[in-house]
Amino acid sequence: MTQLCADSLIVLDFETTGLSPDMGDRAIEIGAVRLEKGEVVERFQALMNPGRRISAFIENYTGITNQMLSKAAPCDEVMDEFAHFMAGSNLVAHNASFDKRFLDAELRRISRPYTGSFACSLLLARRLYQHAPNHKLGSLISYKNIPAQGDFHRALFDSEMTAKLWMTMLDDIAVQTAQKDVPFTLIQKLSKTPKNAVNKLLSAMS
Repeated sequence: MTQLCADSLIVLDFETTGLSPDMGDRAIEIGAVRLEKGEVVERFQALMNPGRRISAFIENYTGITNQMLSKAAPCDEVMDEFAHFMAGSNLVAHNASFDKRFLDAELRRISRPYTGSFACSLLLARRLYQHAPNHKLGSLISYKNIPAQGDFHRALFDSEMTAKLWMTMLDDIAVQTAQKDVPFTLIQKLSKTPKNAVNKLLSAMS
């Protein structure tokens, strides 16, 4: 059963060989955390072998080396495990259109559908924090004074930081709307609302 509250879902992040699965790029790492009522109750992390070498740029950007990937399980095996992990849950990612493209492409390769809906923490942050210097994950973590110890551009750390940012945004929405449980559908609606109409929408919910 798909969870309806925005504080109970899967937050995920991919590291990849490049920007587009349509151009043949593959996932090389996935990290995810399961939130239940705002608390991390389970984690998933795995490197995955895309079947070819990755570029020096990707090695430097992620810290993931070709040697590390040579020992990793193939993408198909890892993604089959992840399909079980996320079954029935809604999903969140920072710049979700990127992660959704890779999730869809990798699951399509193994004929595994999924039923959850996506929300984007980047789009939501653009509505809620319009005065932030920018809306990169690391910048937003600093902007909201969220503690962070680890390396960005590794999938599990990025998913954990996105989860912390996500819960911070839900708390801010709850304060503005006086709603204890923020519906996932409200988040999806907010993410598509013009920036100048956000306060009106939140006021209408209070």
